[in-house]
Amino acid sequence: MANPVRPSPLDDPDYAHFAWGRYFRVLRWMGLLTLGVIAAAVGYLYATLGLVSIHLYIAAMLGIGLTMMLMAALMGLVFLSSGTGHDEAVDNGLEQHVDEWWK
Repeated sequence: MANPVRPSPLDDPDYAHFAWGRYFRVLRWMGLLTLGVIAAAVGYLYATLGLVSIHLYIAAMLGIGLTMMLMAALMGLVFLSSGTGHDEAVDNGLEQHVDEWWK
């Protein structure tokens, strides 16, 4: 007999609002940290290389910024899913077949 669908804690609108608010607060802090890292990296590049092509600085800023923000967004989603109990609400069907595998 299949397990009934377990509700996710994110189905509750109040709890979802709290969890997504926490996620976007983390993203804002990571955005500020990213701006600081970009400023430090561009400062280092300017100190070591001087004024070279503006494209180097644009590429460095975009590369660092997009990489850090993508990492923050994906890790934030992992923490959101795990921290809210949403992962436990997923029924992957493995519980039904574990006994058969270990026989």
